[in-house]
Formats: sequence, C-alpha cells, structure tokens
Amino acid sequence: MARADERRLKVLRAIVTDFVASHEPVGSKALVEKYQLGVSSATIRNDMAVLEAQGYITQPHPSSGRVPTEKGYREFVDNIEQIKPLSRAERTAIRRFLDNSISIDDVLNRGIRLLSQLTQQVAVIQYPTLHCASVQHVEIIQMADRRVLVVIITDRGRVDQRIVEFDRDLTPDAVTTLQQEFITALKCRTLSEASTAVAALLADPHHPYAKELARAGHIILDTLVEHPEERLLLGGTSHLTRHAASFHGSLQELLDALEEQVVILKLLNSAATNPLGDPHAVTVRIGEETHLEHIHGTSVVSTTYGTDDSVFGGLGVIGPTRMDYLTNIAAVSAVARYIGEILAGH
Repeated sequence: MARADERRLKVLRAIVTDFVASHEPVGSKALVEKYQLGVSSATIRNDMAVLEAQGYITQPHPSSGRVPTEKGYREFVDNIEQIKPLSRAERTAIRRFLDNSISIDDVLNRGIRLLSQLTQQVAVIQYPTLHCASVQHVEIIQMADRRVLVVIITDRGRVDQRIVEFDRDLTPDAVTTLQQEFITALKCRTLSEASTAVAALLADPHHPYAKELARAGHIILDTLVEHPEERLLLGGTSHLTRHAASFHGSLQELLDALEEQVVILKLLNSAATNPLGDPHAVTVRIGEETHLEHIHGTSVVSTTYGTDDSVFGGLGVIGPTRMDYLTNIAAVSAVARYIGEILAGH
C-alpha cells in the first residue's frame, strides 16, 4: 500500500472513530489537533476530498465536516488489524455471571442481558437449534405403582420431562426393562434417528411389555418431535430509541422485523456459513449487506456459539451503522465463547 493510501486509511479510521463517539461530522481541523498524522491540515483536506470521491465519506452539509458512508464503515471493519480483547476483570465478570446459571434458559437470558449491557445495542440469541441434536441421557423414574417420569436430555441442553400413566401396576422388572429398551433406542442418536428407533421398538407386538412400551413410546415420540419454531431471545430494545435518528426514519420497521424474528433468524443462521470458513468467526454486515428491506442505517455483528466441532445457535447485536465495531466484535466473540463452553459443560 502506498504511503498516501496508508495515510488516507488512518484518516478514515479517525473519522469513523470520532463520528461513532460524537455523532457529529468530523472536520480536518479536529483531525489535525487530535491525531498525530504528521502532515498539514491542507494535506488532510486533500485526503478527505479523495476519500469522499471514492465514496468512503460524505459531507451532510456544505459547511460541515465529513461522516462515514456504509462503504467507509466496511473499509474500516475490513482493515481492523486486531480486536482489543476484553480486560481480565471483564472476562472474569462474564464468567462468574454466566457460571451462576441454573438452566439453559437461565444461561441464555443472562447472556442476552450481558451482551446488551456490554454493547449498548439490541442483543439477540437463538435458542440451540435441534436439527443436529442428539439424545444424551434417558431416565425412567417410577413415581407410583402405575406412573413413571420419563426424562430426556439432549446434547443441546434441552430437557423434556413427561409423566406416563399405565393401566396396570408396574413391577420393578418392568421399569428396568422399559429403561433399558429406551436407552438402547434413544441414546446418542439424533432426534430423527431416535424417533425411527422408538417406532421400530413399538412395532413388536410379542414383547412381554408391549402395552407399556406402546404407552410410554407414543409420549416419547411426541417429545422427540422438533418444535417447528426457532426461538429468539432479545434484550436491550430500549437502546434503539437512543439511535432513532440513525435509522433514517425506519425505526418502526426495525422493531417490526425484530418482532417477526424470521429475518433476524436468517441473519444468525447465515453466520455459520461466513466466507472465512470458521463457523465461530464474527461476521459484520453493514447497511445494505443485511438485506433488511426498508430498514436503512442498520448493522449486525453476529457469530455462533457451541463447541469446536458443533454449532448450537447464533447470537449477535443489531444497531445503527454508527456503532462501535471494535467493542461490539470483542463482546460478541467473548459472550459466544463463554455460552458455548457453559452449555457444552452442561
């Protein structure tokens, strides 16, 4: 990169940084006074003219300074050399806050609140997707002579508990047999595979406990059916009101999209197929790149959470293009990592 290009990139970085912080157009005089660029104000003005001609910055009014365009934000993000990691105190606080969670719902609710507080943006977290989930644990607990509790836990943290009532008393041998048969049919199988295995198990009319298997099996089959809706948790929507002007009058459309959730789910799901090939890399979509129709001035910083070889779901933040990308990328990455570790540990 030529020296002039390097300097113009520094000028662009300075304009983005100042505009994000102040929401005021940035002039050449402010850049010269604040940043050690090693050139005169005239050179800075020339650099700004070049950046404007190239579409990276624009001048809202004839007598004002410059503000970044979507192309300018993209150039800024693409040239981030290093993301400043969260401090040791921040990482410790995140870990302690999430470690106190008592369930998957608690982990995600805490995570959404934390991410919103760290970024001051709307935070979204997708519940663990179930299409690749497998059964991790099966237990049948006798509660009365004719009643058992069936507990099914998946590797995505989903826990289902169902009461099964029978027409006759269950012997200890019957309970043990039911437990063994369903463990064999379910454990370490995906939900769809487990459903097929249970259906095959119920097809044997000569089994000594065929009636009991059928009664419990039909309830288990209903339990294994994946919920058709994918759930999103949102936090910090009140932050949008502080940035209303940045959405160019389309704040209501953004609120509608958040409520409908379908478009946001597509954005989070697409994070797993980012161009870098790493499903846990942070993806930044700026302005038109979000493909949010009728919603202008919006950016999405997202990633996935899970283990090294498995994606559980997506999370991210949504806000104006005038956002602190460095802080948001670091926060999204850190919270995703800790949520993945905690859920994998569960």
